[in-house]
Amino acid sequence: MSGIYLHSPGLVCALGHGIRHVRQALWDAAGPAGLTHTERYSPSRSLPLGEIQAALPSLAHVAPEFRIRNNAIALLALTEMRPAVDAAIARFGSDRVAIVVGTSTSGLPEGEAARRTLECTGYWPRGFSYAQQELGNLADFLAVELGVTGVAHVISTACSSGAKSLASGARLLNAAMADAVVAGGCDALGAFTVAGFSALEAVSAARCNPMSVNRCGINLGEGAAFFLMTREPGPVRLAGWGESSDAHHMSTPDPTGGGAMRAMQSALQRAGVPAGAVDYINLHGTATHYNDAMESLAVAQVLGTDVPASSTKPLTGHTLAAAGAIEAAFGWLTLVDNPRGVLPPHWWDGQPDPALAPLRLVAPNDSLGRAPRYMLSNSFAFGGSNASVLLGCA
Repeated sequence: MSGIYLHSPGLVCALGHGIRHVRQALWDAAGPAGLTHTERYSPSRSLPLGEIQAALPSLAHVAPEFRIRNNAIALLALTEMRPAVDAAIARFGSDRVAIVVGTSTSGLPEGEAARRTLECTGYWPRGFSYAQQELGNLADFLAVELGVTGVAHVISTACSSGAKSLASGARLLNAAMADAVVAGGCDALGAFTVAGFSALEAVSAARCNPMSVNRCGINLGEGAAFFLMTREPGPVRLAGWGESSDAHHMSTPDPTGGGAMRAMQSALQRAGVPAGAVDYINLHGTATHYNDAMESLAVAQVLGTDVPASSTKPLTGHTLAAAGAIEAAFGWLTLVDNPRGVLPPHWWDGQPDPALAPLRLVAPNDSLGRAPRYMLSNSFAFGGSNASVLLGCA
């Protein structure tokens, strides 16, 4: 059983900034919040996107290569947890604190803007640095910003990155390569991302509708979530994690759900927890035809059809590399200070697809009637990169 604990989450997404605001919006039974319609990233086509509405902090104090929206989002997410990180550095030393974060966009939006300037003027804009687009930029920025000199690296496995960062952080702690780890994920919206998923005909023009017979694609979003991970007891334990690679197709999941099942089973086995102990599962739930079919089958095979389940992507959009970390943070909120076991609702049109396994989808105000014990969060990425994390109430 893993003795790894998740402390002091920092969180920002379309639902808001900070644990208190996000908790309130996540359980608001009045209706789904978060997404806004905009043409900002898709001229002449209005799309519902999970944009961050909070003002982002200035990056004027950092080197030009770090002045990107992705890093500003990360810095905002760190606000609440910064005192805990500073205390860990003071206690363990800067070389014993590690950074493991997931991202996929890095400075891509800034690269888009710089390219437009080059095309119009013949010159790259002042202050542009190609290093802004390096995938390792986020970890380098956080190391400089926090004053950390330990291990610092980025995981970029698309939509499983944020979840895999927690597993990687746990391995660093278990190997005594660090005494504390800042782990999570961050991604920013950009025109390239929206255009890419649109080219795959995977983007919905309305709020996404996971597990519905009427589902027609994803909504994209942005955000960040980080945890301070240590071996010292805290409110939530990373009880287990599982990773697999099915390598079925570049963008389509294995329809048998084999890789997804292996990831969930591995998380349960590592924790020594039976499937029946899981009180809630946060689905990957993208609302694409193939993902929902695969995931519902996999969940039914591993956990059965009675465990409460929901996709929170209709509230945040699919935040790509940040999704696994943000949804783990929703799991953290579900396990902490929740004596009635109120669960994150599954917002959809209520029209089930008879071809899918009949999961028990959480309705607004649904609760366990007791404090939850374990929750499982799934993240399944392009190329068959699968990750599941099991969180336990400590």
